[in-house]
Amino acid sequence: MKVTVQEEISQIKMEKPHVVILGAGASYAAFPNGDKYGKKLPLMNNFIQVLELEKLLAEALTEFKTNNFEEIYDQLHKNSRYGTVRAELEKLIYAYFRDMDIPDQPTIYDHLLLSLRGKDVVATFNWDPFLIQAYRRNGSRISLPRLIFLHGNVMVGSCEKCKVTGVNGSVCSRCSTPLQPTKLLYPIGEKNYHLDGFISGQWKELQCFLKKAFMITVFGYGAPVSDVSAVELMKEAWGDVGERQMEQTEIIDIRDEDDLQKTWDKFIHTHHYEVHSNFYNSWIANHPRRTGEAYINQYWEAQFIDNNPLPKDLSFPRLWEWLTPLKEVEDKAALQNV
Repeated sequence: MKVTVQEEISQIKMEKPHVVILGAGASYAAFPNGDKYGKKLPLMNNFIQVLELEKLLAEALTEFKTNNFEEIYDQLHKNSRYGTVRAELEKLIYAYFRDMDIPDQPTIYDHLLLSLRGKDVVATFNWDPFLIQAYRRNGSRISLPRLIFLHGNVMVGSCEKCKVTGVNGSVCSRCSTPLQPTKLLYPIGEKNYHLDGFISGQWKELQCFLKKAFMITVFGYGAPVSDVSAVELMKEAWGDVGERQMEQTEIIDIRDEDDLQKTWDKFIHTHHYEVHSNFYNSWIANHPRRTGEAYINQYWEAQFIDNNPLPKDLSFPRLWEWLTPLKEVEDKAALQNV
């Protein structure tokens, strides 16, 4: 038996969430030329140079004998002598990311969000504002996945009293007080996710979705040593891989496949994983808004399927138009479930 593209579009079978985890590599892949004005996204190995922090960190660079921002910040955090330097550093970092603007044309982040449904989740470790900016310009057109911010975000504000999250600079939808900027969680060896109310809540939400997920996609997240506790929290929710016999793990990364398989081995049941070096080769991009249905057809019902790749070169109006048949099926299913 074979399921055609049109048949896949017409199906709404999967109720479980597809969970996507984004790391710095995802933003770098989505914005290789930087933001709308060419402002570059840094990685840990060029962070100091891109943000031009050499002067501020001159003494620390000499003492710690490393150019890796992750290692330097961890040392600054441990040494109270650098308290003033660390405070100034955090201000500069926040301002740098806050002032970034997404390019006008559709990006990988637009395509990622448009390829998932409201039942799904995108959880990011990144501080940049691009995911929210992509969400805001597409959200009125079609239902989009839930967003979770695991290390805070420069564009996210929250009301601690009402436990409401929104765009930084807006007001709480319940008590109308201004939302407070969320704290950014910086790269230290021992992160205490429970100490900040907002971040603690975000992690609890991710764990809830991971427990129910039928598929997890890890995009550009390398699980660095400084994030050991993060991986442990995800593993705690994912559970024993021996009991994840029907779930799939997808990895989008340019690293060697053997290395990636070792990194994520605790999340992979036997051969139930795929590795792609490019987002547009992924399950998400080839089965937009029907990742679960395609998964059921191929892996649960042993049917042949065809890809329905999301067009990556269309303008926004044409892209939204291309998604219309998928949206119409979803809207009809939603009405039937009322």
